[in-house]
Amino acid sequence: MKKVLSIAGSDCSGGAGIQADIKTITMHNMYAMTVITALTAQNTTGVSGVLEVTPKFVANQMDMVFTDIVPDTIKIGMVSNEDIIAVISEKLIEYKAKNIVLDPVMVSTSGSKLLEDGAVNKLVTDLIPLATVITPNIPEAEILTGFSIKTKEDMEKAVIKLSKNYSGAILIKGGHLDDSSDDLLLAEDKIHWFPQINIDNPNTHGTGCTLSSAIACNLAADKNIKESIEIAKAYITGALKANLNLGKGSGPLNHCWNFISK
Repeated sequence: MKKVLSIAGSDCSGGAGIQADIKTITMHNMYAMTVITALTAQNTTGVSGVLEVTPKFVANQMDMVFTDIVPDTIKIGMVSNEDIIAVISEKLIEYKAKNIVLDPVMVSTSGSKLLEDGAVNKLVTDLIPLATVITPNIPEAEILTGFSIKTKEDMEKAVIKLSKNYSGAILIKGGHLDDSSDDLLLAEDKIHWFPQINIDNPNTHGTGCTLSSAIACNLAADKNIKESIEIAKAYITGALKANLNLGKGSGPLNHCWNFISK
């Protein structure tokens, strides 16, 4: 059985973060492991509190994982401060980790800030260079590039700018565009667009976490980057089309849609 490690924050409401990752990995018939970076008090309407795990304990968790059940792939989500980013980077290098999918989580679906200002530079200098693929959405890509992204042409400019300082694959998710939801991949110096149909479902809590975990699962299954993203997007599309409706705000996906339909 393939093993996938999620390094991320916990979402007590179950729709995003560690909980979404475990569900996604399990639905891909793989073994889920976790390193928790923070506890969040949140639900579909927002985040009311964040309790960060100490860097020492993050390192302790990583040591226990990598010295026993070595992961085939790693998904990284919420890494809220500079010290946590530093220790994760050090441990990934120490254990020669491969197949790393980094979702640069900066803001939650509800608009709550999840990454300290000073941590952005640390993310760029220490963690992003270790990733096989990064998966920013448009607001995150705007922070990483320093300019506004309103169109697909802007997305292409952004991905090219990001590629000047990063040799891995870059997937910019287009869900925040006004006239499109297409995603853009730059891999091996080639640009590829993933057309995305608009799904009439306001419940998108945890979409980014789920997509990055699904990509990690497909990399573990020895798919290439493009194939991994295509299959992961099909999984997300099914989870959105299932039209789960829970909570008072932007609700979670139905991670188990393809199990229930069998």
